[in-house]
Amino acid sequence: MADSAIFKTCSSQFNSTTALDGLLKCIVTAQESGALVYFMQTGFAMLCAGSIRAKNVKNVLLWNLLDSCGGGIAFWMTGYAFIYGGDDKGKKTFIGNTDFFLRNDGIRLENWFFQFAFACALSSIVAGTVAERCKMTAYLFYSFFLVGFVYPVVAHAFWSTNGFLSNTAAYPLWGSGAIDLAGSGPVHMTGGVTALVAAIILGPRMGRFYDRDGVPLEEPKEIPPHSVTLQFLGTFCLWFGWYGFNPGSVLGISSAEKGQVAALVAVNTTLSACAGALSAMFTSTLLEERRTGVATYDLGKTMNGCLTGLVAITAGCATVETWAAVVIGIFAGWFYLIGSHLLVKFKIDDAVDAVPVHMVGGAWGVIAAGLFTTPELREAAFGDGDHVGWFYGDGTLIGIQIISVLFITGWTGIVMGVYFWILNFFGMLRIDPLEEEVGMDLSRHKGSAYTMDGSAKEEHIEELTQKRNESFADSSSHRRGMNFLGDSSHNSKRKEKRTQDNAKKLAVDEDVGVELGADVSLNNEVEA
Repeated sequence: MADSAIFKTCSSQFNSTTALDGLLKCIVTAQESGALVYFMQTGFAMLCAGSIRAKNVKNVLLWNLLDSCGGGIAFWMTGYAFIYGGDDKGKKTFIGNTDFFLRNDGIRLENWFFQFAFACALSSIVAGTVAERCKMTAYLFYSFFLVGFVYPVVAHAFWSTNGFLSNTAAYPLWGSGAIDLAGSGPVHMTGGVTALVAAIILGPRMGRFYDRDGVPLEEPKEIPPHSVTLQFLGTFCLWFGWYGFNPGSVLGISSAEKGQVAALVAVNTTLSACAGALSAMFTSTLLEERRTGVATYDLGKTMNGCLTGLVAITAGCATVETWAAVVIGIFAGWFYLIGSHLLVKFKIDDAVDAVPVHMVGGAWGVIAAGLFTTPELREAAFGDGDHVGWFYGDGTLIGIQIISVLFITGWTGIVMGVYFWILNFFGMLRIDPLEEEVGMDLSRHKGSAYTMDGSAKEEHIEELTQKRNESFADSSSHRRGMNFLGDSSHNSKRKEKRTQDNAKKLAVDEDVGVELGADVSLNNEVEA
């Protein structure tokens, strides 16, 4: 296998003998970017955990851990080999065919780590969609299969020098190849299509669109998240990780001006996220006000609009102007709202809205790169500015981008659809209805994620309250009973008099109560 793109890019700028420190620092930067991408796993875990009910938190957290563990083993065994194995800028291939189990001295391990983080992010996209009703073993099998085979085929097509969509191939498709810097298509759209297929075959959660007998509900039942705080934390963790996802990917392209390109990528990533959040929030507010007459601001839609903006800019972040990044983000927020509405309309249950965020946002991102890519920026990023966006007078690139979207949809949808159908046919996909009702944490994970066993018992709290009241009463009585000289005889007399007055008042109140009761009875009889 040829040297990795990361090493080639670094070594082209730093001589290994006279500028060894610069070379090592460049490679370390690539590894740090991989760590940032991997930190996105925290974001996915928090977002998924907050979006579901408390009775399934342990389950979805374990799934996110298995995305790394099972996916990591799969990527070591076959995933990396299927993406980059046999890269030689020769004839185009459907899939890689060497470097299984990393058994090749020429493999650059820093590139494996960076790509492993991408694969983990892809796998975690589906967790929230199938949460609260998918079997544990089915999820592990899916994660292993997606990372070890399905995703590598797509990534090979886009990023291998032998891929049929690659812009770094010796003879790229139509002289151009596809533009997707960091994975709007290979990562996010692949995960989103998988989530859609899984949700359709798995079916919705009980009580979401149908009652326990399978009768459709008149109105879909909202199943609110148990922790908006965790959702918010997850969103910001993902946004933070995106600065490794997108700018870090600049190290994987041939560019003598990679610093300037990475800076543009970071700015475009930021602007699209901001525009997506504002677009989704204000549009949903206007629609809600028009429907109900009351303006409300939906935090959930705002967060997902932000994430959709991040997904959409991932493909063209190095090749579009900053104003175009804002436009891409605005449309991303609108496309998210449309996609989320269509899911409910067709009774497809997605607890985290991963399908509109990643599938719809990813498809829009790939198309947007074919619309807004400029000649100068493509030249700076990829060293080739011949074919640019449709808005700049060239229709070649947009055609390739459309082919890319169709390829991802067809390949992922068919293969994962067959895979989930087989699991469902043999009863390996969905949990028992009673387990779903009880929750996965209690039924499969030895207890709830939020335990109150260490809290004080109610009887002990009552006993403590009574004890404190008695102590306070005794202390107050003692203070009131003592005069300046320490003599309490006249206070005792006052206490006795106060007791007699209270008794007289109580007797009067009882007499009045009897009279009032008689009056009420009389009035009732008259009304009757």
